[in-house]
Formats: sequence, C-alpha cells, structure tokens
Amino acid sequence: MNLFKEFRGIVVKELEVLTAEDHLPAGLNFTRVAVEPPRDRGHGDIATNAAMVLAKPAGMKPRDLADVLAGRLAGLDSVTEASVAGPGFINLRLDQAFWFERLREILRAGTAYGASTLGQGEAVNVEYVSTNPTGPLTVGHARGAVVGDALASLLAKVGYAVTREYYINDAGGQVDVLARSAYLRYREALGEEIGEIPEGLYPGAYLKDTGEALAARDGKKWLDQPEAAWLPEVRAFAVASMMDLIRRDLAALGVHQDVFSSENALVQVGEVDDVLRTLQERGLTYTGVLERPKGGQAEDWEPRPQLLFKSTQFGDDVDRALKKNDGSWTYFASDLAYHRDKFRRGFPAMIDVWGEDHSGYVKRTTAGVKALTDGKGELDVKICRLVTLKRGGQAVRMSKRAGTFVTLRDVIDEVGKDVVRFIMLTRKNDAALDFDLEKVVEKSLENPVFYVQMAHARCRSVLRLAAREVPAIDLDPVSLAEADLNFLTDSGELSLIKQLAEWPRLLESAAEAHEPHRIAFFLYDVAAALHAQWNRGQNNAVLRFLLPDEPQVTRARLALLQSVAFVIASGLEVFAVEPVEELR
Repeated sequence: MNLFKEFRGIVVKELEVLTAEDHLPAGLNFTRVAVEPPRDRGHGDIATNAAMVLAKPAGMKPRDLADVLAGRLAGLDSVTEASVAGPGFINLRLDQAFWFERLREILRAGTAYGASTLGQGEAVNVEYVSTNPTGPLTVGHARGAVVGDALASLLAKVGYAVTREYYINDAGGQVDVLARSAYLRYREALGEEIGEIPEGLYPGAYLKDTGEALAARDGKKWLDQPEAAWLPEVRAFAVASMMDLIRRDLAALGVHQDVFSSENALVQVGEVDDVLRTLQERGLTYTGVLERPKGGQAEDWEPRPQLLFKSTQFGDDVDRALKKNDGSWTYFASDLAYHRDKFRRGFPAMIDVWGEDHSGYVKRTTAGVKALTDGKGELDVKICRLVTLKRGGQAVRMSKRAGTFVTLRDVIDEVGKDVVRFIMLTRKNDAALDFDLEKVVEKSLENPVFYVQMAHARCRSVLRLAAREVPAIDLDPVSLAEADLNFLTDSGELSLIKQLAEWPRLLESAAEAHEPHRIAFFLYDVAAALHAQWNRGQNNAVLRFLLPDEPQVTRARLALLQSVAFVIASGLEVFAVEPVEELR
C-alpha cells in the first residue's frame, strides 16, 4: 500500500465533501493536491499542500482553508493530530496501530511488498546497451546495461508490461571495418603473417577467435577472392560472432533482453526509404544547407545542399540531415525508422538508455518520434555519463585482450556481477561515476554494497540465532505478522517501521521518474537505520533484538527484522542483486 497515495485519496474525498457542503466552490481542480512526507519529520508523518494550491481558486486565504480541512482530517481513523504549519501546509500524525499494520503488510507480502498496478499493463519498450557489434562490451557499456535493466525491472514491479530490447547497429560503415578486421585475422588463422594491424582497423585480440572460427568453417574459400565477394559474408559472420560475445557478456552481468532488432534488417526491407516518403508526404523535408556546427573548428565542414528534416518544428534546435554527401542514409535516418518500427509494434511509450557520446542526438530523435507518430509516441532518453575505472585511486586504461579498453567481462570476473550492478546505480545516470576496483570490494562502511548487504546479513543472522535460542517462536513471516507489535515502543524501532512503509511510494515515484538509482539511496538509508538500531542494542542490552527471557518482545523485534530483510531484498531484486545471508 502506497500510504501517501491512499491519504491523497482521503484528502480529495474530504475536499469533495467540503465542496458539497458549500465550503468550497464547485469545479476546483484537485490534480495539484499532493500528500508527501513532511520536509521536517518532526512536524508529523504526512503532509499535504491542499490548502496552498486551492486557496487562490477558492477565493480563500491558505491558512483559513487549511484550518477547515485540518479540522476534518483530525477526525479520521488513525489520525492523532492534524496541525497547520507555515503559510498553510497541513501535517498529520498517525497512531501506532496504523504503522504496525504496515509492518504486517510487509510480513504477509514478503519481497512482493511495494509491487503495484500503477502501470496498469501499459506496454513500455526499454532499449539499452545497443553498442555497435564491433567488439566486447566495455566497463563503460556496463552502466547503460545496468541502468536499463534495473529500470525495466522497476517498471515491471509497478505494473507495466515491459519489453527489454537491444538495437544492433549493423548497417553502417563500422561493420565494414569490422569485416575487414576479421578478414585479416582469418588470413592470420590460415598461417599468413599479417604484421601490425593497419590503422583504421580494429586491433583487439578478441577478433582472433572470429578469424579462427571463420577459417574453421570456410577453409581457404575467401583467400583469393576480391573484397566485393567476401565482404558481405565475412561481415555477417563477424557481426554474428560479436553479438554472441556481447550476449555472453550481458548474461554474465545478469542481463537478458527480450528482443534484438537489426538496423540492417530495417534497411533491407525498405523501412528507411519509407520513412523518407512519409516525411516528404507530410511536407517535413527540404533540400537546404546547414550552418557551420557551433563549437570546435569543424575543419571538414563545407556548405553543401543536403536532404533535411524539419526537426525544428518539433522542438529541435536546428533541422537535421537525412542523407550524407555520398547519398547514403545518415544514422539519424535509420534511427527514425527504428523508432517508428517500435511504435508500430505497439510501444507508444519508449525509453532509450544511451551513452554520453550520443547526447547530441536526443532532441533530433524525440522530434522525429513526434513527427512520425503524430505526437502519439513518447520517447524518454536517459544519458549515462562515462565511468572512470580506477584501482586504488589510479586510472585503469588497458586490457590485454581488447587492446585499447577494459572489457566488462574483465571487471565482472574480478569483482562479481552484483558489485558491478549495485555500484552502477549509486549515482544518477547523468552524474559522473568512479568505479574503483579495490574500493568496491572493501568490507567497510564506506562501501555502499557492503553496507546494504551487511544490513540484510545482520537480519538473517539474528533470525538464524533465534531459531536456536528461542525455538518456541515460529519464525514463519505470516506467523510473525500476528506478534503483539505493541512491544515495539522504542523510538528507533518506530522510526524504522515508518521508513519501511515508504517503500511502495519510493518504488512508484522512481518508476514514474525513470530513476532506478533512487532505490540505491533508499536501501542505503534503510541499512543506516538498521545499523543504528543494532549499535544501540550493543550499547544497551535492553534494546537488543534477541531477548530470550522476553519472548513477546523478541517476537515483535524479529517481526521488524524480517520486515527489514524483506524490503532490502525487494530493492536488491529490482537490481538483480542477490541478498547475502551472511558476510564472510
């Protein structure tokens, strides 16, 4: 239960009663009425801005309206106090019975606590990673992979029908470079001395496997053939080989996408050509000359007529080219075809997770989606800043296998997928992130992964100890839900319950904002509260979770501990991180 959403419904109902009784004028718009945690928790448990946003249209002073509404809210079940603060905010305090019932909800729901029907089954396409299929994934790609995957899980948890997608950029010049690079390794696999890799080709040793596999399949078939003969075959083989490698790397990270869409397939069936026809029919293209790009020297720029899309009509800064100098399609044109294809497949709601190097494409692509879907398609692009990989504070720059970058697989093999996934979500996607290979595995309170996992492990440790020390207590969560929770009287215990009860709201707000990193922040705060209560028990034996001589108190505190474990596990489940049972 999202208690803030529930209370918003209650507040709106009371406003409707006030309207029916002529205390408020008819026709007021309640959409801006919010119920949230108060900024200062000392003021109460929940707060509403109803009087602040309705006073002017109601022709009343905010304090006057607040006094009337607070008087009605004070009489509600579970409300022990309704007070007016500042210019007209209303703060409510709720009784202990209300909070104890939230604890019982957690125990009965388990890790499903917080799941909701917010999305009402709406189809959402989340496309992420989508790196060019020219080599293994790097640690930089890991961030987009984790953000996209966690966002997809978050949306699914609150009721959206999510499809996870990977877009294979297999139609541009970079895959021709890949094919030539693989062909060189193919010749090497057949015994030819190839010397240094020529500039402009991919030098990574990972392509040796591709060359050897091609030689094993085709023998010397392509050795004496002209490029025109072998290029299409080697290109298809190399792309398939790279995608197998990428899929394996994603699987090692715990990422499994539902759909892999091919840019080349869209080109081959004429989707890009059809996009052009559609835009031309709607009068959205023209031949023109773009201005010199702002910033940088743009030494290779020259004024030339190009086929342009009127993207400025849809919120972009400048119109955008659809064709290159040589008459071939721009990447942008292919991207338009791809996004229209997603829309036609039943996804008016689209989320793309891109790397920082694609940030300049956001406005043009969202403009194109608006144009091609008559405004019915909605695209949200999440840009992931680069990851700085370090070891002991020093930058790590090279990978023996990749030649020029550190592979994702290298990092997973060293620190584990769960560490990679959690750390990638400890900052907002558009904030810089340092990933220190030594610090992320430290067993210290400075390490957020360890800090959260230690909180879960402590809960599980006490529950295991309880099974031995107080075997008469049934530790089944449903049984613990029947404990007499009135024995939870300490302020730290009550504060922890209130914190756990915010989990459903946090899930829904994070999903609506498309910001899975909020979960990491929440889990850290819950862990901090649990550790604080644990430390209080270390200093004062009366506050310990396990008091064998006081079974009723112990049972109530075990109910609280199990609830903490469930909420932490629920958050880690969204991240696809396994909660640890004990720390070694």
